[in-house]
Amino acid sequence: MLTERHLQIFVALADEQHFGDAARVIGITQPPLSQGLRRLEALVGAKLFERGPGRVQLTPAGAALLPYARRALGSLEEFHHAAGAQDPEGPELRLGLTPEVPPALGAAVAAALPSGRVTVVTAPTSQLLPQLTSTRLHLAVVLHPAVLDGLEAGPITLLPTEALVPTTLHPDDGVPLKLRDLDALPIAVRPRAEAPAARDLVLDTLDLHRPTGGTVVVTDERAALAMAAAGQAIVVTPDPSLHAAGLGRHPIVDDPLPVRLRLVWPAARTPSALLPDALQRITRALTESSS
Repeated sequence: MLTERHLQIFVALADEQHFGDAARVIGITQPPLSQGLRRLEALVGAKLFERGPGRVQLTPAGAALLPYARRALGSLEEFHHAAGAQDPEGPELRLGLTPEVPPALGAAVAAALPSGRVTVVTAPTSQLLPQLTSTRLHLAVVLHPAVLDGLEAGPITLLPTEALVPTTLHPDDGVPLKLRDLDALPIAVRPRAEAPAARDLVLDTLDLHRPTGGTVVVTDERAALAMAAAGQAIVVTPDPSLHAAGLGRHPIVDDPLPVRLRLVWPAARTPSALLPDALQRITRALTESSS
């Protein structure tokens, strides 16, 4: 049976011309995307893409069917919006949060939405932006800077950060430190692919203020905290609740590494119920968190 997911795979591959990029747009991994494409081609009885080294290209059959797939997806989106309007609880609202958003702030952002049915997705900025473009998400809080083609954005919010440092290096908790004082261990950073522009800004800032010491790439905040607790890294975080035994929390002089966040949405497709009140409430929550 032909499903909405089959159509999403078809359109994403046609737009991105790359299996990995199309999978990120849809929010799935590459194996199920490839399986979905094979199933779709079997259902329509035609080959839709020519596979090449790292890229794909529409076949004549794929080019002929693509307009129908786009129209079908548009009709399904209209159906979902119409169905949501009939729900007494209001339409479902899908919110994306980058992992750098502290839990308390993420809860405040979700609470600012007007619907009782809020779905929250946590994913790197590089995955949230395509999901906004494809309307799988209505709103997202992402890292800045980022490429926002076709998206609207609110003001930039700067969350102050502090350094979690093993007490074996700096036993006096709470003492302000300069970045150049933190060169005995590498600073834990997330993979560049999660938010290339934002990560490059962090690395450039570290090179400017802390030319020695280096960085270590970690998969998530839990891994960063574990490395710091083991005396192998320093964590820079905007989350005041993040802590572990054996770590001291230190303000960083002049706060050169704030986490830059921005509320982003596809304005033309965001439910009208969200605007402008909810956007104002979310912006207020972000602003208050930075003060």
